[in-house]
Amino acid sequence: MNTTTYDPAIHTTHTTHALTAQPYYSGFELAHDTYNAITVASDGKVYYVLSSEAHDRGGQLYVYDPATDQIRHLADLTELCGEANAKAIVQGKSHVRFYERAGKLYFATHVGYYEMIDGMERLPHHAPEGYSLYPGGHLLSYDLVTGEFEDLALAPDGEGILTMTLDKDRGHIYALTWPLGYFLHYDPATGELRNLGLTCARGEAGTPGDDYRVICRSMFVDPREGAVYFSTAEGHVLTYQPGAAELRTLEDFDLRLDYFGRYDATRPGSMGYNWRKIFWYAPEEVAYGVHGNSGYLFRFDPREPKIEIVERITSEPSRRSGMFDQFSYGYLGFQPGPDGDTIYYLTGGPIYLNGKRVKGAEEIAKGAARGLENLHLVTFHIPSRTYTDHGPIFYADGQRPTYVNSIAIGHDGTVYTLARFEHEGKEIQDLVKIPGPYATI
Repeated sequence: MNTTTYDPAIHTTHTTHALTAQPYYSGFELAHDTYNAITVASDGKVYYVLSSEAHDRGGQLYVYDPATDQIRHLADLTELCGEANAKAIVQGKSHVRFYERAGKLYFATHVGYYEMIDGMERLPHHAPEGYSLYPGGHLLSYDLVTGEFEDLALAPDGEGILTMTLDKDRGHIYALTWPLGYFLHYDPATGELRNLGLTCARGEAGTPGDDYRVICRSMFVDPREGAVYFSTAEGHVLTYQPGAAELRTLEDFDLRLDYFGRYDATRPGSMGYNWRKIFWYAPEEVAYGVHGNSGYLFRFDPREPKIEIVERITSEPSRRSGMFDQFSYGYLGFQPGPDGDTIYYLTGGPIYLNGKRVKGAEEIAKGAARGLENLHLVTFHIPSRTYTDHGPIFYADGQRPTYVNSIAIGHDGTVYTLARFEHEGKEIQDLVKIPGPYATI
């Protein structure tokens, strides 16, 4: 295994003022926590999905136009999949970003209604009365000009689609399913969906302590040869290239770094050695990713292969505390901004009462918040190696945005996410706009 620490000096700045977030109500009263599913497209508009936990009402797709400050409802996910009258458990959410290519957005659907089995949220084995089991997630596209949707493919075995990426040069779509963790390859030229099989024991359908493995939430494509890469809870990195017969594990390499912590990959409660989020950075021909629980930013060269620790990009209060953040999976709000060189990261920060750090639960059964924390915006400029904590984020009434696991950055630098807030006496999750530190208005 080849592991080094990245050498260029890190420049650290910190601002103490708080940022004020503006919440929006899109009109969906059942809106629940959304992961990843928000993107600013080339038209400058913000596309996002609001999730549903109900068995009979699907997640909803919306678009926000910054030019008019207006929100428009685009579609019900279940209806897009042709299942409006199927009387099956609905398409409750999208768990992936929107990927744009040739004037179309590509995305996928996932299950939002779960069954508690042995104390864990599982894919339902028993459907509510009058309903059938979840039919499986769909790969979909949306034409930005015509407004037309296309249903491309259905995941096998009633699995939801948890993770997805797109090769923008070649058009191939790759996905990981939930809860078993199949690896899927969709070829747009033929319309064929290939299932390359299980990737991590029995995934999140497995038995804790035995064949349970948490599934990777982020993949990237190396555009040079079109190979896709993703991690496993044990710290392996798997790769696949169109035309290959099977997945391949990188030899003599793993992500089991002391800086990331120590994990039992067979137990729920963290992402293990998985990277939390990762993207390809063309100027250096490497990928930049973050390990969720520890908050370490790293640089990954897939051809060596080699990983280099760059910096801990948790919030400044977290860095000073020396502790992990409250959300044990880490945060999915990690994305390059409009300049392509600046990473934007929505992460946690400890809360102190009477000078003491507020602690969360010692153990949790699955990836979830151990306790309350502040939300911070951190940026990291890759060429200059400049880390900046822009401070905590609050609503105008002083309340905190919570359960934040998504991010999109507007063409003007405005930051968008999906977060919880109170609306007419009920807690929902919906669109939130945050003034970006480098916004040009």
